Amino acid sequence: MATLVTGSAGHLGEALMRTLRARGEHALGVDIKASPYTDRVASVGDRQAIREYMRGVDAVVHAATLHKPHVATHSREEFIATNVQGTLVLLEEAKRAGVRSFVFISTTSAFGLALVPRPGEPSTWITEEVAPIPKNIYGTTKVAAEGLCELFARNEGLPVVVLRTSRFFPEEDDNAAVAASYPTANVQVNELLHRRVDIADIVDACFLAVTRAPALQFGKYIISATSPFCRDHLSQLAKDAPRVVADLFPDYQACYVERGWRMFPRIDRVYVNDLARRELGWEPRYDFARALRQLTAKADFRSKLAADVGAKGYHAAV
Repeated sequence: MATLVTGSAGHLGEALMRTLRARGEHALGVDIKASPYTDRVASVGDRQAIREYMRGVDAVVHAATLHKPHVATHSREEFIATNVQGTLVLLEEAKRAGVRSFVFISTTSAFGLALVPRPGEPSTWITEEVAPIPKNIYGTTKVAAEGLCELFARNEGLPVVVLRTSRFFPEEDDNAAVAASYPTANVQVNELLHRRVDIADIVDACFLAVTRAPALQFGKYIISATSPFCRDHLSQLAKDAPRVVADLFPDYQACYVERGWRMFPRIDRVYVNDLARRELGWEPRYDFARALRQLTAKADFRSKLAADVGAKGYHAAV
């Protein structure tokens, strides 16, 4: 199978290319930036280039995007050109080339304002049934691109799977208050409870989506580490998250105290991955329980793939 990976110089694109190459599979990496994992330097909006690169391709994993941090440095027009028009070009050329599977990497940020409970309400339980309320141009363009994906699956017969990934970036948190109050690793382990996923688990989900797309024709899935929480925890999570976590993981506090870490006082949303596990057969391996075991053993809580890809940042300058 030949796979076209867009965004091959980015975190997920590199992880996909590393894995495909290690498996000895034919993969073509496309990005606007040169990198050891980029075979062709081009924009996803360059129709002539994309048409050429699509020849002989069986599957597309479309990870190229302008991300949320780019909101500070790029115009709305640039977001539309890359995230919407670029996706349209890829879908049209994939259909034209007879591609068998198209996987679009979206984001849980698309849920936007739907993620945040009103004051005094329980934390939100986020499944695929929650309607997005985008709060910036990033979320708006990702939702629009998802709509194009569904349109092509329904009207053009192109098998498409949309994966809404939760946080997986290795950099410090983009919330200045959180970044100033917690070590980066502390934040990321906390988030494995409710809103983070390891890049190795995303790669697994991508490959499963490629395999399952022809049978599904269209599917949209939340890709996040399996949360230990259930609906009955939501009211307490909004008031006293450390107590809920201590009830579920009695040993976590000692592990945290040793490192000078803290649990978030409140957890406002829980991403639910049940549908992806059921319909894709996805089995994420990197969750909070595993992270605690790794920390206790003085080992890295991340996957080797996450460590190998490392931190790239999003800008030469801000």
